[in-house]
Amino acid sequence: MDMDTIKMKDLHCHILYGIDDGAKTIEDSIEILKHAEEEGIKEIVCTPHYIKDTKYNANNKEKEKRFQKLQEQVKKEKLNIELYLGNEIMLEESVIDLIEQKEIKTINNSRYVLVEFLMRNENNNYEDLLFELIRNNYIPILAHPERYTYIQDDPKKLDKYLDLGIILQGNYFSLLNRYGRKAKKTLKRLLKEDKIKILASDIHRPTTEYSIEKLEKKLKRIIRDKEKRKELLEDNFDKIIHNLDI
Repeated sequence: MDMDTIKMKDLHCHILYGIDDGAKTIEDSIEILKHAEEEGIKEIVCTPHYIKDTKYNANNKEKEKRFQKLQEQVKKEKLNIELYLGNEIMLEESVIDLIEQKEIKTINNSRYVLVEFLMRNENNNYEDLLFELIRNNYIPILAHPERYTYIQDDPKKLDKYLDLGIILQGNYFSLLNRYGRKAKKTLKRLLKEDKIKILASDIHRPTTEYSIEKLEKKLKRIIRDKEKRKELLEDNFDKIIHNLDI
């Protein structure tokens, strides 16, 4: 890899094994982490799904138990990667209660909360739910806005959420055409409009390659300013992890 390439840090992935639709085993987790290290990624947040009333509903105690085992295995394998813990939370009415009851986690115990919407049906309550999070001193980060079909149809729908003070996290694999033409087009538009503040992988399986060099080439064509690219891949990650303002 070109040494001038910006080093990415990954805010969103599903490598905490056996807990959602991501890594099935600790061996899967380690395989993904080995590849991440090869690609120069040294810091990663594990963000397992939390979707209430589904099988993806492991509480913090269960997540932290697996997280500790994964960290121990990372040390045994001598991987130079720092892991953090959070959740990707399906946005619904009990989110604040679940955080305060220690069922779900903010990112690295910060104010930042990674949330997702339904893929195909926009909930009329989203604006109110995001406002309540912000009113309670949390900062919502909306995962992969470019993948929601109603945002693809009308990206301006995001403006009402941005006006509240939320942050948008794009999946950089959208730029590599992983999710189809509409997702790619939507993410490029949002990047050009400076609405995306952080890019992450949302990686699930060891069969997926991080492809950082391909990402850098794609991103250079959209954003010429290297400092802006560094913000998207590295600097804003640091601010979130350390609970600083973006």
